[in-house]
Amino acid sequence: MQTIKDGVLTLKGSVIAIGAFDGVHKGHQAVIRQAVEKSLFHQVPSVVYTFDPPPRHFFKGVQILTPIQEKVSRIYKLGVDYVIVASFDEWYATRPPKDFICELSMLNPVEVSIGSDFRFGKNREGDVEFLKKYFQINETLPVYCNGGELISSSRIRQLISEGDFQQSYSLLGW
Repeated sequence: MQTIKDGVLTLKGSVIAIGAFDGVHKGHQAVIRQAVEKSLFHQVPSVVYTFDPPPRHFFKGVQILTPIQEKVSRIYKLGVDYVIVASFDEWYATRPPKDFICELSMLNPVEVSIGSDFRFGKNREGDVEFLKKYFQINETLPVYCNGGELISSSRIRQLISEGDFQQSYSLLGW
């Protein structure tokens, strides 16, 4: 178990899951589990690349569902080999998408797992199609609850603000 924060990790091969993963809810777990399964198949380490604070907190001040230590702990419980935590600050927010590609390239990803709504780089200029130019991408399909609604950090925050802790805990899956 190793967490890399603002350091440099280089690997000869990897499978990477990328995302804010605030809450590490059932949808996030699907992305991370896919990366772990693929890493076992390819016999390379699994890596989760995440952010502290989550970008939505940085830009919009939304409530953080899981403090960084708890988020990292939950990620490791899913069988991940490495967690990279990028400090999401003013400098990071202005990086062009190509900088992120260069950083990921140091991990020599065999595959990259993301949610379908993943965006990155200054002004969210990078998207799934941009990533596909450089890496083999696995887009994890959205995960829905038994009631048919999308599981998302935004929905969980809304449920918490409405006092519906039972439903929010159910979507978190912990």
